Amino acid sequence: MFLGLACGELLVISGGNDLLRTDKERIVTELAADLRAADTLIVADYRGLTNKQLEALRDQLLQHGARFRIVKNTLTRRAAEQAGAESLLVMLEGPTAIAFIESSGDPAAVAKALAATAKESNVLTLRGGMLEGKPLTASEVDRLAMLPPVDQLRGQLVGAIVAPLTQLMALVSAPLRDLHGLIDARIEQLGDSAEAESPNQEAAVDIESPAPEHATVEEQETPAGSAAAEPADPDEAESDEPAEAQEEEE
Repeated sequence: MFLGLACGELLVISGGNDLLRTDKERIVTELAADLRAADTLIVADYRGLTNKQLEALRDQLLQHGARFRIVKNTLTRRAAEQAGAESLLVMLEGPTAIAFIESSGDPAAVAKALAATAKESNVLTLRGGMLEGKPLTASEVDRLAMLPPVDQLRGQLVGAIVAPLTQLMALVSAPLRDLHGLIDARIEQLGDSAEAESPNQEAAVDIESPAPEHATVEEQETPAGSAAAEPADPDEAESDEPAEAQEEEE
């Protein structure tokens, strides 16, 4: 039996086989937890990359919210079965590295970084992956690498949503603006008509106003004539009476 201290914990090791079995179980448990937590990941064949290239690639992927981890296929298969990610089993052939992308990470930027490294080194190969729980082929990962960054995609999405709303508001407000314009035009038209009619009415009043003056003159002349005619009757009466008296005397 051998006593040892590792990571602040006292380990009791009875043999090399027990230590190897314990490490395998720990690795499988960690991988299964990573597979459950990350619903987006990319699987690559890192064969041929130097340690310096691997470190540079890890640092680059960390900036985009991804952890690049080299795994053992046999242990990863067991972890995938425990996590319910059986679609990864077909990708676990040869030296394997997995980029676990966090929920706040940028899948397009991670795929772009891996594709750029594959193009520069001519040794890194993309096998496929998963995007929000859905399996991706190698060609689909290549297309993912061609997408713009997440911030730009969000801006395009917002633009695509806002543009129809802006057009709808324009279509809705246009009839209202036209209606207001028609109402204002009608009000101006009625105002001009009223102004045009008022001088005509004043002229009509001026033309019709002398009529009462003529009538007044006629009314004034009529009593005068009648007054002149009325005294004629008494004179005739007076002239008649003396004539009759003279006839009686004779």
